[in-house]
Amino acid sequence: MRKKSNAGAVELKKSIVVLTSMVKRNVKSQYRNSFLGILWTVINPLLNMIVMALIFGELFGRTLPGNADYPVYLFCGQCVFGMMRTATTNGLGSLVGNHDLLTKTRVAHYVFPLSNVLGAAVNFLFSFVALIVVMLIRIPYGVTFHWTMLLTFIPFLPLLILFSTGISLVLSVVYVYFRDIKHIYSVFLTLWMYATPIFYTLDSLKLSQSNSVLNTILHWNPMYHFVNYFRDIVIYGNIPGWYDHLILFGFAAIFCGVGGLIFHFLKRKSMLHI
Repeated sequence: MRKKSNAGAVELKKSIVVLTSMVKRNVKSQYRNSFLGILWTVINPLLNMIVMALIFGELFGRTLPGNADYPVYLFCGQCVFGMMRTATTNGLGSLVGNHDLLTKTRVAHYVFPLSNVLGAAVNFLFSFVALIVVMLIRIPYGVTFHWTMLLTFIPFLPLLILFSTGISLVLSVVYVYFRDIKHIYSVFLTLWMYATPIFYTLDSLKLSQSNSVLNTILHWNPMYHFVNYFRDIVIYGNIPGWYDHLILFGFAAIFCGVGGLIFHFLKRKSMLHI
């Protein structure tokens, strides 16, 4: 019994070391050959925000609740959705891309998709710094800082990590059997982005009772709730209620739990198909 527990502890320690190393590698490799290097993790979301604000600012900027500042409103949505998109897209090919390492070392398979999720979380923190910069610039336009922004680190980000991990686990193991999932998921992400109020508000869509189906789809969209939670604590300084926390905890637990079960049952057979 002791030998098994010792072996498990050794394997866990090895997995943590590999996980840490892979997270560092994933973050650095994104802009390895660029002149500005890791600074692009801050500059890139800023540039995207500026472009989208110029395009959609006049159309949706005047319909924001609470007279929120549109660039900050937009940036909040981009940060949250971008973190999930980067985590799941990179996690999709993590098992296939690390086949040699999987066969040569005794490391838990979940380490590979998880490393991409944590790498995306690090990028989210850089984007959070960029968000603070934008908020400082927009202070003359009524932007204020709130202590509720601290809720970004607990519980918001851990829940977003769990949610993204569940999706990444499923995608990584399905990709082993069905490579076309990469292209299908890319299209799905585009649809998911437009179904999430990143650059618009639900009020601007003027959803009526006749659009109850669309309204239901939007409200059952997990990213709708993650984005709204983040905007509440950053823009409006609101402490989300127990119902909002319950929704986020529910989505994180269900997606991570179901994703973990699917990954557990398929991971061994997947090695034969890589």
